[in-house]
Amino acid sequence: MTKGGGSHPRKGAKGRDAASGRPAGKRPSQGKTPPKSAAKRTPRPSPGPSPEPPAPPAERFVLGAIPGATPGKWIDLWNERMPRTALELIPLAVPDQRRALVEGAVDAALVRLPLDRTDLHVIALYDEIPVVVTAADSALTAADELDLADLAGEVVIVPHDDVLGLEVPGAVTPAFAPPADTAEAIATVAAGVGIVIVPMSLARLHRRKDADYRPLRDAPTSAVALAWVADRTTPEVEAFVGIVRGRTSNSSR
Repeated sequence: MTKGGGSHPRKGAKGRDAASGRPAGKRPSQGKTPPKSAAKRTPRPSPGPSPEPPAPPAERFVLGAIPGATPGKWIDLWNERMPRTALELIPLAVPDQRRALVEGAVDAALVRLPLDRTDLHVIALYDEIPVVVTAADSALTAADELDLADLAGEVVIVPHDDVLGLEVPGAVTPAFAPPADTAEAIATVAAGVGIVIVPMSLARLHRRKDADYRPLRDAPTSAVALAWVADRTTPEVEAFVGIVRGRTSNSSR
């Protein structure tokens, strides 16, 4: 009791609440969460080398084609799908077709088989039937089709660029030197001298009003193929292969 009968709470040390021992003016903490230790972080993998950007399209794709080949529809599709790469068509003689590929004169070629396939990729496209080309008024044109036996006794002309190598039993060897090429041979036939046997596409290529032709049923066909050098399979070559094989612009290889 103090003087005057009033009572006062006892105070302890300066600035502390005597009842709780807390510093004056401080409130108890309300459920504070003790600090957590820092979570372990998984190191991010270092980025690898950036992928190389795709090669820009070539400015030109060179396609070789043997006489009689008709790549027109494929070229039209190429022009639609590959507008940034011009397609250049180069005629090839059959004896030169492999050399043009190996030496890089063409990127790919429509060739006539057989062909030495060493270091080449070759895709067979279609077979051509052989035909007998005669003068328009020849008795052979009376038939719709001919057999080798029908040609016995005929003068069979074989030009220097012959691609069939066909032996005709009973045929007569011409008394003159072989023509330089198929066009000259057909001109000779049209004048009434002998016959010449060629794939149908060549008969159509060198068609004349004074000559006609008939299919030869029992002779071997002649195959046309697409070929290119195996280690030069460029994106342009792959694009042309896709066109030839009938792939759409959205289909995968």
